Amino acid sequence: MAMRRILMTSLLLAGWSITAEAAPAQDALLPASVIFATSTGYWEDDGNAPDVERAPTSAESVANPEGEAAQRHGYYKLFAVRQPDRTSKVYLQQIAQTETGPAIASTIELQEFSDLKPYVTDIRPENSNGIIKEPGLFATVYLKTDPAAEPDGWTVLIDEFGDITVEKATN
Repeated sequence: MAMRRILMTSLLLAGWSITAEAAPAQDALLPASVIFATSTGYWEDDGNAPDVERAPTSAESVANPEGEAAQRHGYYKLFAVRQPDRTSKVYLQQIAQTETGPAIASTIELQEFSDLKPYVTDIRPENSNGIIKEPGLFATVYLKTDPAAEPDGWTVLIDEFGDITVEKATN
């Protein structure tokens, strides 16, 4: 009986190792350089409004190509990308909800963070209840300007008019 258990265990373990080696590698859904991300806030417009301020011209457009105004709405995504020197850049995206699924309406680099050359340690939304139904965004980016220092909180605020404010949090 003991010999039978050893044989069965050996076959089972051999099968597991073969299965593990034969499993195809999965494509990365998100680049390893994206270290923190949060989706929060809400935006809507009549289809003719510009995307978030300071948006580069290379941003993907989800506006109606026939020029007809169509109500658009969606949410914001705020994320940090680690650079080769271990500092980070912080980006803001407008994500439009379309009939075919989410689409990037615009992407901008938040230069206020890039100028600091920060070490981002966390990004948090105002709350964890999901996407809110009132226009705007409020999130906190925690960062260090010196790797040995304690992190500071910086707020990213987008008001109902789409104006972006980035400032050190005051507690």
